Amino acid sequence: MTVRKRTLLLAAAALLATGAAPAQERYPSRPITLIVPQAAGGTNDIVGRVVGQKMAEVMGASVVVDNRPGAGGNIGTQLAAKAPKDGYTLLMTISSSQAINPSLYKNPGFDPVKDFRPIALIGAVPNVLLVNPAFPARSLAELLASARQKDAHLQYASAGNGTLNHLLGEMLNNMAGLHLQHVPYKGVAPALNDVLGGQLPMLFASLPSALPHIKAGRLRAVGVSGAKRSPVLPDVPAIDEAVPGYNGTLWIGLFAPAGTPPAVLASLQQAAQQALAAPDLRAKLDQQGVEIAPPTSPEQFARLLQDDLAKWARIVKASGATVD
Repeated sequence: MTVRKRTLLLAAAALLATGAAPAQERYPSRPITLIVPQAAGGTNDIVGRVVGQKMAEVMGASVVVDNRPGAGGNIGTQLAAKAPKDGYTLLMTISSSQAINPSLYKNPGFDPVKDFRPIALIGAVPNVLLVNPAFPARSLAELLASARQKDAHLQYASAGNGTLNHLLGEMLNNMAGLHLQHVPYKGVAPALNDVLGGQLPMLFASLPSALPHIKAGRLRAVGVSGAKRSPVLPDVPAIDEAVPGYNGTLWIGLFAPAGTPPAVLASLQQAAQQALAAPDLRAKLDQQGVEIAPPTSPEQFARLLQDDLAKWARIVKASGATVD
């Protein structure tokens, strides 16, 4: 065989090999499933649908929300952790599931750091310390003064042992030197109903769920759990103003299973930031009392998660709460 023929055969083989190689799939080329490990209608579900719709517009692919509630968010989070690592199954979750459950449950069924990669910090949802309008304390300062009296036997309701509104009360006890007595309920609705009815004087509740009751005068807001006041309730002080360092804001974040290709993660991160910058999305979340996070890198988000894991582990240990 001549050199010329050998060269032509090698060139033909190279062309055939190139033609036989499968074309690289454009991402995303099919619908993305967004697992929300809380029930439909809640704050995280609303945020997931708003953000998912806008990301779908940005990426040119549909995003389908899949609610998988149960075990404080563990069921849906486990499902997301075990999903294929291809960018077509994502997790929209809240800090109470991702940062508190690993300390609250002996075996939550997932590792919040090893099993996931942060995509975007979406925003924050402050909780509000609410009192029945008949409660004598008219302000946060008066409530703290009343709770510090030796004969005080003040109780606060929560959605159950280990829930965020339980631990916010424990954090207030620890940081302010109080002895508020915790009364757990099976869900936030019955806890809220008993405070509305005057059976118990107070509870913590998320701002979106509390806002209608505050506006109607059925409950009085005396403090916001974040490090600063909420734009939705500018006249209500942050608890941090009276108890320095107090910060129990609930954050909402978007994650992908660990092992998702870097190029796919980068595409998702870019789409999320474009979505969060959209004025119509910001207006919708503002109406829900969600404070959109400033641009946050995945590395910054990962550090926030690590910090919160450590913080809530201390609070859970101090409270003695466990759920199994």
